[in-house]
Amino acid sequence: PIGRHEPIVTELLSRKRAGDFAELEADNNNIEFVFRRLAWWQQAVYAPDVLRQRVAFALSEILVVSDKNDLLATYPYALSNYQDTLLTHAFGNFRDLLRAVTLHPAMGIYLSHVNNAKANPELNTYPDENYAREVMQLFTIGLFELDPDGSEQTDAQGRPIPTYDNDDIREFARVFTGLSYGGDGARFHKRLPDFRHPMQMFGFFHDQGAKQLLGGTVLPAGQGGMQDIEDALDNLFNHTNAGPFIGRQLIQRLVTSNPSPAYVARVSAAFNGDTGSPRGDMKAVLRAILLDPEALATPGTYPDM
Repeated sequence: PIGRHEPIVTELLSRKRAGDFAELEADNNNIEFVFRRLAWWQQAVYAPDVLRQRVAFALSEILVVSDKNDLLATYPYALSNYQDTLLTHAFGNFRDLLRAVTLHPAMGIYLSHVNNAKANPELNTYPDENYAREVMQLFTIGLFELDPDGSEQTDAQGRPIPTYDNDDIREFARVFTGLSYGGDGARFHKRLPDFRHPMQMFGFFHDQGAKQLLGGTVLPAGQGGMQDIEDALDNLFNHTNAGPFIGRQLIQRLVTSNPSPAYVARVSAAFNGDTGSPRGDMKAVLRAILLDPEALATPGTYPDM
């Protein structure tokens, strides 16, 4: 069983309503703020699925949200549910994880694509570009084109080759329009967040025009908001950078901060499906990371470690 965080938060909230924390509340008006942290420590120390918890923690350092955001700090389910989402997909497929993160209200708030509406030139308003930029820079492909071993590719002048530019950010920003909170009473511009349901698409507020993505991919006009999102996530997931970019970060968080290029290449191959599993299979990636000769070797055995 998955050692989920949300049930612990629910139990703590129930105890608060029963008055168990009255003395603590006298000193802290927002004691609920610490409930999700207590849940994290409880599962980090005592949950039986130790590896899953560790991988989800590593993913939380890559697919980042934070309670430094006031709204995410206010609602105890905001980050506990987000952490449970990472736990759910930790041993699944990275593509499914990317979709779940994209639609999670905590990410929608943190990178401001919740209630992100299509452009209205008359009012001089345009889609928020925050998530469009970070989903490329931090969550999937990084800033520069990579070889399978994580080395940066360079042009004829020896300069790194960018993976995207400002025009690409603007096109992806148009993709991530029309999303708002789901759950009961769902509507665009819904005021109160619902962190226990994914965000929903509201087609009237989605940019229905054609969109130019990476590698010459064009999304046709009028195909619908969720299909635009699915196609855009496929565009990033299938990019050649995804394996080395995500693989290297997972190695750094699970094994060593300075993996050799050969180590990165072996993990990248597992991500790409070269070891017999589907592309993005997290179990294959984790096996490649944790059972690699460099991970199992005595420190100093590999000269380039």
